[in-house]
Order: sequence, then structure tokens, then C-alpha cells
Amino acid sequence: MKDIPLKERIILALDVETSEQAKELVKKTESHLGFYKVGLQLFMADWFQTVDWLVDRGHKVMLDLKFFDIPETVKLAVAQLRKHGVSLATVHGNDAIIRAALEEKGEIKLLAVTVLTSFGEEDLRAMGMTQSIEDLVYFRAKRALELGCDGVVSSGLEAARLRGGLGDRLLLVTPGIRPGANVLDSGDDQTRIMTAGRAITSGADQVVVGRPISRAADPIAVIEAMQQEIARVFQ
Repeated sequence: MKDIPLKERIILALDVETSEQAKELVKKTESHLGFYKVGLQLFMADWFQTVDWLVDRGHKVMLDLKFFDIPETVKLAVAQLRKHGVSLATVHGNDAIIRAALEEKGEIKLLAVTVLTSFGEEDLRAMGMTQSIEDLVYFRAKRALELGCDGVVSSGLEAARLRGGLGDRLLLVTPGIRPGANVLDSGDDQTRIMTAGRAITSGADQVVVGRPISRAADPIAVIEAMQQEIARVFQ
């Protein structure tokens, strides 16, 4: 297991509409957390404003834009991130796109997106793919690591195989985290989910959590419960 502070094991997704909402959520939780994710929704609302604000406050940022474009465009986009102190960035793509991103990543850790946690087996069939999600995730993760990516974003359901087959060098970041029993709630848009403790036990290094914390009546209580789960794994 990597030496990651407990405060950075949970990455809080700031999936909100405005920078004001994001800052309010950070101020509520930063006593217990030190890593935040800025995704496409918030980034389109305020560009780098929240990213810069988080870095200035001493927090780490995962910028989850899942780059997928012409290789040269991706290369130039990743170069922009280096000016803003981003710690983690995500990229989709084939070999050429990943190689282009790697050229400009500098100190940024680059994570390849394997299969979105909103995807199920039926979605792959609809796209004409015949292999299982687990096999596709493993193939993409193995290739990304060979090309030089620092790690991957993957569901906790595939974490054990990735860790066992690809070793500890892989940084494994797992979204789709829910508190309590591993059961979909009504309206949940993710299908491959699990608890924080189980994800870490399976091999994840860090977990990304959004609504279970951001929409909780007591966000700190949810964070503490998840951190206790994670701490027990290392005990």
C-alpha cells in the first residue's frame, strides 16, 4: 500500500453548479479532507477559479476532464494544467492520445480512464464489444501503465484483479463509492459501486466520493465513518 495520508484517501467530488457552492462545501469539509475533484460541470462554470482557490488553500486537486481529442490538442491542454498546480488529471484515449498527454504532464499524475462506472455489461454489448467489463478494464489499465501513465480510474469491482496483475506501481483511484451496504439507491446513475472500505481492501489507493458527502445532512459524520472504514483496512 502506498503511503497516502488518511486525509487524502477520500477525494471529494465538487459536482456542483457554481464556485460559490464548491467553496462552501470545501469550507465545511476541509478540516477532514485535503483532496478535491473538479469535474466538467464545475470547470465549465468557472474555468480554473476553483482549482486555483483550492491549491492556494493547500489542497490537492484532481481535475477530471477525461481528455479525448486530437493528440496535439490533448498535449497542449495538459500543458495548461501545469500552470495551475493540478495533482491528478484524467485522460481517455488510444495510445497516441495517452502518449501526447504524457509529454506535457510534468509533475502531474496522469490517470487513464478505463470504463466509466455508469457503464454496465449491456452498454458494452450495445457498442459491439464482446469481452467482459473486467477484461476490458484490465486490458486498458495494463496498456496505460506500459505507456507510462501513473495509474487508472476504475471501479472497485475490478480493483483486486488490477492490483494483483499490475502490482503496486499502479495508482488506482476508484469512484462509485457509497456508504453502508453496496446497494443502488433510487436515481443512482452509477452501476458498479461499493463501499470505501471494501474498495481499499480490494486494492484501491484512493476513492472518489460525491453525493453521499455533499448531500448529507452531516457531511463530516459521513467522512469520519468512511475514514474509519479505511483506517481499519490498514490495522
